Amino acid sequence: MEVMQIANSFPMWIACGVPVLLVVVQAALFARDSFTAGKAMGLTDIQLKSAARSSAITSIGPSIVILSGMLSLLVMLGGPVAWMRLSMIGSVMFESLAAGIGTQTVGVTLGSDPLTPLAFTMALWTMVLGSIGWVIFATFSADRMSVIEQKVSKGNTVIMTTIASAAIIGVFSAQSAASLVRLNKNAVACILGGLIMAVITFIAEKKDSHHLREWSLTITILLAMLITALL
Repeated sequence: MEVMQIANSFPMWIACGVPVLLVVVQAALFARDSFTAGKAMGLTDIQLKSAARSSAITSIGPSIVILSGMLSLLVMLGGPVAWMRLSMIGSVMFESLAAGIGTQTVGVTLGSDPLTPLAFTMALWTMVLGSIGWVIFATFSADRMSVIEQKVSKGNTVIMTTIASAAIIGVFSAQSAASLVRLNKNAVACILGGLIMAVITFIAEKKDSHHLREWSLTITILLAMLITALL
């Protein structure tokens, strides 16, 4: 049996579908518990539904980027693996990099050389083992984060807000810097994204448009991708 026949076989769909089902169940439980906690805090149904809608709309743009990465991974490793990995992790850069490293260990360059059964297996193991540390760390540390938060902030919520904001800015700055220094289409897309978001934010603030704020990330990503592709 050829590699892609194995990769797209019914047993692979079953094996990859089980963890995806667990993610769906987990998301449903989180949504249910968040609504329960919100009502306990005094939030109204309108506020909760508005927050859920805003979150769903904001996720559209990043999801399109993940979808484009999933299509390339689908061609190289088959539909089940691409579906499972990007449903659970969502990092296109990590999945492609890990799969490439895995195949290179057996002398196969992913995307250019013919994929062998051994190379396919190595790609899967590298992707799984490379990300399992996140799961283990979160499992054993999640319930202790509140203790660490209290020690760091000493009851001052402003400190934690500042730390969280600085961390987010640092992460995105590091990712943007990696694209900017290449002076290629990645840099163009990064600059366009910043400019488009600045314009949309300015218009949204001036018009006091709640809907434009919700759609700002999706609009920014799509426009930046489209303009960069046309250049």
